[in-house]
Amino acid sequence: MDIHSLAETHQVTNQPPPLEGLNLYRCDLPLQAWVRHYGAGWAQMRIDAYGALAGGPLMEAGFLANQHKPVFHSHDRYGHRIDLVEFHPAWHLLMRTAIEHGIPSLPWRDPKPGAQVARAAMSYLHTQAEPGSGCPLTMTFASVPALRLQPELADVWLPKVLATEYDPRNVGMAHKAGVTLGMAMTEKQGGTDVRANTTRAFPTGVGGPGQAYELVGHKWFCSAPMCDAFLTLAQTEHGLSCFLLPRHRPDDSLNAFQIQRLKNKLGNCSNASSEVEFRGALAWMLGEEGRGVATIIEMVAMTRYDCMIGSSALMRQALTQAIHHCAHRQVSGRLLSEQPLMQNVLADLALESEAALALSLRMGHALDHADDDHQARFIRLVTAVGKYWICKRAPAMINEAAECMGGAGYIEDSILPRLYREAPVNSIWEGSGNVQCLDVLRALSREPGIAEALFAELDDGRGDADLSRHVLQLKQAFSDQDELPYRARQLTEDIAVALQARLLLDAGVPAVSDAFVVSRLRSPARVYGGLPRGVDCPALLARAAPHAA
Repeated sequence: MDIHSLAETHQVTNQPPPLEGLNLYRCDLPLQAWVRHYGAGWAQMRIDAYGALAGGPLMEAGFLANQHKPVFHSHDRYGHRIDLVEFHPAWHLLMRTAIEHGIPSLPWRDPKPGAQVARAAMSYLHTQAEPGSGCPLTMTFASVPALRLQPELADVWLPKVLATEYDPRNVGMAHKAGVTLGMAMTEKQGGTDVRANTTRAFPTGVGGPGQAYELVGHKWFCSAPMCDAFLTLAQTEHGLSCFLLPRHRPDDSLNAFQIQRLKNKLGNCSNASSEVEFRGALAWMLGEEGRGVATIIEMVAMTRYDCMIGSSALMRQALTQAIHHCAHRQVSGRLLSEQPLMQNVLADLALESEAALALSLRMGHALDHADDDHQARFIRLVTAVGKYWICKRAPAMINEAAECMGGAGYIEDSILPRLYREAPVNSIWEGSGNVQCLDVLRALSREPGIAEALFAELDDGRGDADLSRHVLQLKQAFSDQDELPYRARQLTEDIAVALQARLLLDAGVPAVSDAFVVSRLRSPARVYGGLPRGVDCPALLARAAPHAA
């Protein structure tokens, strides 16, 4: 016997083929359906083109951008302060592609019906390839409503904020055709409580909205410090105010905006987050003096919306990977995807993913019609509801998807560990869970018409017995004012699943809506994979599978 023949042990069998070069839009039947449902069918060619990029070169760039993290250089080799964050070329490819395709600008440049939905769909695809780059893209997109509050500043900045050109050079905005914007709100002593901020603003002249100030203080978190300007908060004589702070002064010299260090984060590793100091940094007041929170909340609301989209996207990519793996992996001579218990788990994950997508694009539809009173009230409430619920569901859902893949979902060669590390940032960033739930109570109790808009949206369950019963219980829970803050999470969860059920029922796909209602309203399970008998798991998996298109 030839002993060397026995030593040949490495035969690759029972492994799924690589999931590479996939058009993430064409393989996603739920996304296609919801894009059409909410009036963005006209953008399908545009979204389809981005789906090919997201599943191809951008997916590859995502791995590279996370492997080669940003590096901070405080000074050049001659000793000059430069405050430069250096990125791998893969990062610049991600940013350039997104900006050239209008992800931060589409709804503002061409605000026709469906534009917010189309932009959300492209962001959903981009985030599946690389979520870290979504931070500066989101803040650039979200800065527009706040900038518009100060017309003289908007006239200067908005043409470049809305440009479809990416320029990463560390030069003043006057030398660029396109710019990106970031945000610096959080201080170490206050965290979420921004009213405890101690950064001070001193007028260089008369002071007031649109006027120049110099800022002195420290920001514990400054997202995306390579951006060209930042919205930030500082105290004036009349209280906390909002400012636009560029990285360069009008004479092209560096502003007194100094990066102290980059944060070493759990995830979001391709993106730079930092601590910064303002040492007399030049900035311009945005909005009314003393009304800084009300001004910057225009931006925060949009970034919270993008947290919904981002978490939905992470869930979708995790589901795609899990279904693909199970469709090719055999255990005991049978494909995992054909085994009843695995079908239960995968179908449950598919329900979670589609419900998150439906609520996110419903928000996009509301933004497309924000001049309507009902839609405006929907936005006010559901921004907080969706940000809480979808972002809260993502980590556990992605963990379950990784478990479907076993050890293959735990190693760094797979995208699953990156998705899992990324998921918590959306539930923490822009206000953690408690902040969102208390905001839900604030909206319902203090703002006229919000509760009425919610129950008009739910429409007493539209004839579905389980949803009707849930809506009635929800009304009773609101009428009981005892210890409302203590119960805020449960109330927010009940609103979220009611809205998701209503949307899925409206879409007219009984296999999806029936399964969601029975598993989320009638007999909710404690973990994924607890769908009751009678659910059409094969139909759910056929709809969700990446090879279905």
